Amino acid sequence: MLYLRLKRLIMNKRITGFSKLPKAEKISWLANTYFSDAKATKIILEQYWNSNEKLQQLHDEFIENTITNYYLPFGVAPNFLINNQVYAIPMAIEESSVVAAASKAAKFWLDRGGFKTRVISTTKIGQVHFMYHGHFKTLERFFERVKPKLFENAKPLTKNMEARGGGILDIALQDKTKDLKGYYQLHATFETLDAMGANFINSCLEQFAETLKKESLAFDDFSSNDEEIQIVMSILSNYVPDCLVRAEVSCKVEDLNEDEGISPQDFANKFIQAVKIAEIEPYRAVTHNKGIMNGIDAVVLATGNDFRAVEAGVHAYACRNGQYTSLSHAKVENGIFTFWIDVPLALGTVGGLTNLHPLVKLALELLQKPSAKELMQIVAVAGLAQNFAALRSLITTGIQQGHMKMHLMNILNQFKANDTEKKTLTEHFKTHTVTHNAVIEALEKLRL
Repeated sequence: MLYLRLKRLIMNKRITGFSKLPKAEKISWLANTYFSDAKATKIILEQYWNSNEKLQQLHDEFIENTITNYYLPFGVAPNFLINNQVYAIPMAIEESSVVAAASKAAKFWLDRGGFKTRVISTTKIGQVHFMYHGHFKTLERFFERVKPKLFENAKPLTKNMEARGGGILDIALQDKTKDLKGYYQLHATFETLDAMGANFINSCLEQFAETLKKESLAFDDFSSNDEEIQIVMSILSNYVPDCLVRAEVSCKVEDLNEDEGISPQDFANKFIQAVKIAEIEPYRAVTHNKGIMNGIDAVVLATGNDFRAVEAGVHAYACRNGQYTSLSHAKVENGIFTFWIDVPLALGTVGGLTNLHPLVKLALELLQKPSAKELMQIVAVAGLAQNFAALRSLITTGIQQGHMKMHLMNILNQFKANDTEKKTLTEHFKTHTVTHNAVIEALEKLRL
């Protein structure tokens, strides 16, 4: 009986050739199959389609099976002084208080010397994973012979990148058999300049794999089936611990006080303790770093970069020593408070969406058309600013006071407050604590 019900369910909702249907037919099928009323179609067709047909077509062609657009707020955090230049940083994010917190931190440090940054390194990684069960010394001899051909055969792919100063930096043979029997890899390092470089790296790796396989078949010392190289896969790594940037702020301890109801020395001490807790307690470190990523992801997304790759690489970096820990650090030495972050960021300012999405172009123009290295520094600053703002709230007023005030408008919109109600309650909650229940009660009282 259950089997028959499941079979009917599959038959009712199964579709063949969905990707080939015109958009209108895709929407019609979804509406008839999954939605209970006409509102869904109206939302898709009327509220989020772009009236500019060319722009809508551009959005449609970014991915497959597009039915509409999904919008996120695009905000700006001004007053960022970074290496003696002033920036207004674009942020694409839906979470309340992120842009406000970044802006507040930027303003705080604007008169205290601003943010100082430097790129530590920009090396990116790609690997050819393969299996080999013969003698390692034989494989080593083969690798030394084939290594020049790996570079040579990739020349058509690297020519343009090399002309700009980038390319393949090195290719090394890695023995991983202690972890997995017969497992080896070609571990390649790359410099991709202003491009994030995923397509470039993957193309080079696939060429390496092809050369490796072809040359192995002609290598006389591989005399048995055990000495046959079996390519498993070729792919870049989003773990980029050598594509690293540092951002920091510092000032005299006495300059930290800004009417927070706490002395500058106590503020510095509590702040450092809060960071140290995140350094040794993984449960706290995850939330601590999530706050950093609020700032980082928002700028990465606004500038058309891959925030999923950045997230994966950053969190891997946070546990590189065997335990998940804080990305940021703080200290006081000789009366100077210093707060800094080292973060791996593989970013690009050319290629991908940077040349296609109009808002990405606008975001990069707003940032004065940065190079990839400059963008790394700006993004790291956004993460550090967000972390400073969060920790400052946590050790003084608590996180909810500021967060809930920013969340107030979301609650009012949820209960369809009109403009007059919004104005009245915004004024009311300037002097009252914002909670979900308090907003509902105040709104209901106003409507009596």
